[in-house]
Amino acid sequence: MPTVSVKRDLLFQALGQTYTDEEFDELCFEFGLELDEVTSEKDIISREQGDGKAEGASDVVLYKIDVPANRYDLLCLEGLARGLQVFKDRIDAPRYTRVGPLDGDMQKLIIAEETAQVRPHAVAAVLRDIKFTKDRYDSFIELQEKLHQNICRKRALVAIGTHDLDTVSGPFTYTAKPPSEIKFRPLNQSKEYTASELMDLYRTDSHLRHYLHIIEDKPVYPIIYDSNGIVLSMPPIINGDHSKITLNTRNVFIECTATDRTKAKIVLDTIVTMFSEYCEKPFTVEAAQVIYANEEICIYPEMGYRKEILSADFINKRVGINETAKSVAKLLTRMYLKSKVMGDGAQIEIEIPPTRADIIHPCDIVEDAAIAYGYNNIKMTVPKAYTVANQFALNKLCELLRLDMAAGGFTEALTFALCSQEDIADKLGKDIAETRAIHIANPKTAEFQVARTTLLSGLLKTTAANRKMPLPLKLFEISDVVLKDPSKDVGAKNTRRLCAMYYNKNPGFEVIHGLLDRVMQLLELKPGKENGYYIQTAEDSTFFPGRCAEIFAKGQSIGKLGVLHPDVITKFELTMPCSALEIDIEPFL
Repeated sequence: MPTVSVKRDLLFQALGQTYTDEEFDELCFEFGLELDEVTSEKDIISREQGDGKAEGASDVVLYKIDVPANRYDLLCLEGLARGLQVFKDRIDAPRYTRVGPLDGDMQKLIIAEETAQVRPHAVAAVLRDIKFTKDRYDSFIELQEKLHQNICRKRALVAIGTHDLDTVSGPFTYTAKPPSEIKFRPLNQSKEYTASELMDLYRTDSHLRHYLHIIEDKPVYPIIYDSNGIVLSMPPIINGDHSKITLNTRNVFIECTATDRTKAKIVLDTIVTMFSEYCEKPFTVEAAQVIYANEEICIYPEMGYRKEILSADFINKRVGINETAKSVAKLLTRMYLKSKVMGDGAQIEIEIPPTRADIIHPCDIVEDAAIAYGYNNIKMTVPKAYTVANQFALNKLCELLRLDMAAGGFTEALTFALCSQEDIADKLGKDIAETRAIHIANPKTAEFQVARTTLLSGLLKTTAANRKMPLPLKLFEISDVVLKDPSKDVGAKNTRRLCAMYYNKNPGFEVIHGLLDRVMQLLELKPGKENGYYIQTAEDSTFFPGRCAEIFAKGQSIGKLGVLHPDVITKFELTMPCSALEIDIEPFL
């Protein structure tokens, strides 16, 4: 969940009321939020960097509030205060209006076909006659950063650019050029750089270096110019210094470039609805025209209102309450969803504003009705469907085995279900093609390339990480492996296995063999070829030749045990002999 930091006094001023910390915590809970922390800038710096660094820092009280990830309208003080005031019936939800320019043509953003290679979409709008203060300006910048980290997926899907419209002139051109052909003065820099030089400059920047990978390998970089050739921004990296906004800025041109047009429209709607409050005509936004390379013309922001019709009975049944349609409509209106009862008295017409992009299904409306009603106010009832819970048989068996394995002196390990190809193939002396492994597409790291097909490699890595512990090391794990299976609808299956290993100065095969006998005793299986269990000599590249046996139970092979091959031990950076056992558990259910 995103955490929004707001100054307590500013928030109370916007709400028109003061609260104690406990009262505000309760208000947040009622609204579906959580007051995570009450702190200050000085406390934060002191905690993270020490008291010496905190000298001179602000003592202003900050509220850190956890906001649901899909509520983009609550990521700034303006939206938070507005939402809480509507929730407490202090104000009506404002009506957002898109208007044309008072004089002249609307601003145009022309998209060149070259952008299709990097970021093909863009949207734009204008906030006209806006008045910034220091706090409003900080909130404006903070909202952009929150959106970048949230819906914009760290600028990979959408990048926001805001510019002082009075310092540039339209129409604006959004194009893409080779890095060597782009040169401008970036934000807060004193000289011009080419795009290639900027990449080198920001490679060590603690903030911007995280976004370089988005375009650095592309043959062309996106760039936005005004009609005089002045660079507004090079999305998604940096804006130009020429058009930067200040506290004196009165007209703001907002552009969002994107790989996902829907996300871009949501981001633009969120920014303009939150800060149009400070325009000379509150809650009005000046439209801009975006012209695509295929001559498609779009007017943004859309700021569309749409309507849903639900019955009060539908909402009551799913929440577990019994309210009239009028009462349900009032609950939804408090959640920024203006609602009214239709003529027949059973249906409710719900108007969804542009700020509520999270409403995509009737269930989202039901959830808001439940929040407004108060989860603590919903009476607990016995479900009409009578069912008796029971533990999953496989899990129950595994829990019982874990207890007895621990009683036998073995320590349980929990290892990752993903591993490298080497861990399940090369290091165990096997060919990756024979392992029936499920491969991860575009793995982020070499450590997580495939789903494990054996538990043994995880235990060996755990042993290697604990070599300094006193010998012997006796480890076990009961967990799933993943194997290809064309007969399954997803092409793979999970199989529950038990794996144990003994690491000491001597192989300890008798320890592992004794463990097998104990496990079979617990599973009520006696030695014998017909209905019992037995072992027979086998060859496996993971095990030392002549020291490996295949385990059979109830007439089928369930696994192997033996002394590991010295090459396997060496590849896992171990120096002592080791015995291991790995069997399938599912045949015993």
